[in-house]
Amino acid sequence: MTDITKESPSSISLERLVPGTLTDDDATGRETLELHMERYRFASKFVTGGRVLDCACGVGYGTAVLSETEGKPASVLGVDIDPKAAAYAAQNYGSENVSFRQGDGCLLKDDEGFDTIVSLETVEHVPDPTALLTNFSRLLRPGGKLIASVPVTPSVDVNPYHLHDFTKASFRKLGMELGLKEIDAMDQVQPFSPFKIVSGNEARLDDMRKNLIGYYISHPTAAFSRIKSTLIDGFCNKYLTVVWEK
Repeated sequence: MTDITKESPSSISLERLVPGTLTDDDATGRETLELHMERYRFASKFVTGGRVLDCACGVGYGTAVLSETEGKPASVLGVDIDPKAAAYAAQNYGSENVSFRQGDGCLLKDDEGFDTIVSLETVEHVPDPTALLTNFSRLLRPGGKLIASVPVTPSVDVNPYHLHDFTKASFRKLGMELGLKEIDAMDQVQPFSPFKIVSGNEARLDDMRKNLIGYYISHPTAAFSRIKSTLIDGFCNKYLTVVWEK
C-alpha cells in the first residue's frame, strides 16, 4: 500500500508496512498487515499464468504472494511510486520471474500488456481514479483480470493521504463505466477502538490528520459522513476488493 501523490509516510505509518519489523505490541500494524495479505491471497486465486502487474506494490511482500500461486505466472512486475520501496522490494523479494521498478500507475506504459493487474488500496490515493483504472484497462489483455480494493467507509477525514471516499456502489461503478465485468468480490471488516485513538494510545497514528475537530468544522459534510457511518457500521473500517474481467 503506497501513497502515490505525496512523499512517503513514516516507517510507523499504516501506509507503509514492512513484514519482519512489526513488534509484538503493534496490534494495529499486525491486523492491517493480515488484511493486506488476505487481499493478496484472494487476488492470487485469479492469477492463471501469463504476465502479472502489482501496481502500488509497496515493499513487495504481496507481489511475492502473487508469484507463488498455482497459476504459475510467467512473470510478475511490482511497480511503486516510491523508489526506496521499489528498491527494498527488489532486494528482498526479487527472483527469476519477479522484478520491481519505480513508476506511476496513471502513467505506466507497456507494449505487451498484462493478463492480471492487481492494485490494492491505491485508487483512493490518486487525484483521478477514473484515469488510473482507464490506464489499467488499457494495459489489460483481452480476458484479463483487474483486482482492486478500496475502503468503503469514510477515510478522507482521518487520513490526509486519501483523496476520495468510496461506497461499494461508487467503486463498482468505476469498473462498470469502463466496460469491465465484475466476476467476484471480497468484503473485509477491521474494528477499531475510538478510545485508543482519542487517548493517543493507538499505534501508527503519525499520519492521522491533525486537528480533526477543526477539519470537521471546515468540512461539515465529512463530519456528517463520519456520524452516519458510525451509526450504521459502528466503530470499524470496511474494505471492498473487486475482481473485474476485460
